[in-house]
Amino acid sequence: MTKVEQLAEWVAAADFSRLSEAARETLKLRILDALGCAAGAIGSDVLAMVRAEIDEMGGRPLATLIGGGKTAPDRAALHNSAAVRYLDFNDSFLAPGETCHPSDNVGAVLAASEFAGGDGRDLMVALAVAYQVQCRLSEVAPVRARGFDHVTQMAYGATAGAARALHLSAAQTANAIAIAGTAFNALRVTRTGRLSNWKGLAAPNTAFAAVHAAFLARAGVTGPEEVFEGNKGFEDAISGPFDIDWANEDLEIVRRTSVKRFNAEFHSQSALEAVVDLRDRDLDPRRVARVDVDVFQVAFDIIGGGEEGDKKLVTTKEEADHSLPYMVAVAMLDGEVLPRQYEVERINRPDVQALLRRVHVHPDPELTARFPDEHACRLRVTLDDGSVLVREKSDFAGFVTRPTGWAEAERKFRDLGGPPSVAAVVRNLEDVKVSELCAALALARGGGSCD
Repeated sequence: MTKVEQLAEWVAAADFSRLSEAARETLKLRILDALGCAAGAIGSDVLAMVRAEIDEMGGRPLATLIGGGKTAPDRAALHNSAAVRYLDFNDSFLAPGETCHPSDNVGAVLAASEFAGGDGRDLMVALAVAYQVQCRLSEVAPVRARGFDHVTQMAYGATAGAARALHLSAAQTANAIAIAGTAFNALRVTRTGRLSNWKGLAAPNTAFAAVHAAFLARAGVTGPEEVFEGNKGFEDAISGPFDIDWANEDLEIVRRTSVKRFNAEFHSQSALEAVVDLRDRDLDPRRVARVDVDVFQVAFDIIGGGEEGDKKLVTTKEEADHSLPYMVAVAMLDGEVLPRQYEVERINRPDVQALLRRVHVHPDPELTARFPDEHACRLRVTLDDGSVLVREKSDFAGFVTRPTGWAEAERKFRDLGGPPSVAAVVRNLEDVKVSELCAALALARGGGSCD
């Protein structure tokens, strides 16, 4: 068999009984976290633009939109994935050469599961499949250094998850994955230089495409069977050679994912926790003369002013949540980094604009060597009298070494405006139909306090 056929055999055979109790619990926590992020995004300008496009074009009312209404499953995947992704507050998976956000797959899997009349167990298995495929490919076949974005691997994961939710045959699943993997290879320019709205929409667009590919394969459309190993295939053109023995893969990688404490790019989390720790000890931001932040290389490259561009010119949400100088400065001033810290008025206020220019980010080889097992940083704050405050971190609340429990997850969900009825359904997801979850999601109105 070709590699995509081997993968498809594993996807089609995935079963709820193969999920450990720990994986089931973690999946429910990640679903709640993702849906809380989605609720918090309702009313945002970008999500409103996506919704307006869907409403104008229409679609058979076969899948629920978070916040109310129905449309075609692929369009629901686009909208709901955009809601999950917009705040940039959802989960992450760390690998040496790639970081991805596997809950980006929730919108695709949810739409396919609802269309298929699935139950909570179907949803959890399909989502576990999507997590496993995207995260494992990120681990063994990273693409960022070659100029491609991490949603490139999501094309395989989201399509695999959608195919499993639709109960496609192994042959149909192989074709669906081959179609999406061939067609949707995103460029990393999405997250370099001056950032645009597309930063938050690249993954939702891939979710839309993944569901579309699954339905095409369901109708009998075929895709390149050597999408991975063939001439000018994924390995030849993008990733280089790799190998995954899908026959022996489990469904447990979700347990290696982490959730965010702060509404900020994932590689910033430990540094922001260090800032808040110092601030809670009566650090007066008005006395700060200089801030030095030592981080691992990936954090420097993506959010610190390294290979992906200057991070001190910050005027929009997209630029702010990928600028470590801004996030450190606003955390020092406000004591938090939540959605309100990305309002345009807050971003452009003189206090934070002045302070972010005194924040200097440095890559540290010793911290880099500890990545990705640790999320290490060192913060040095020089005050106006020359004294220096130091705080070091090896992880943060929500990292895999300090995992989030149900109480913390539910608090974040509630603060982001998630409906209590959704949390109750997710808590007992094994025993409900996906339609029940979607009915509760239709009532989401956002407007969370984030206090």
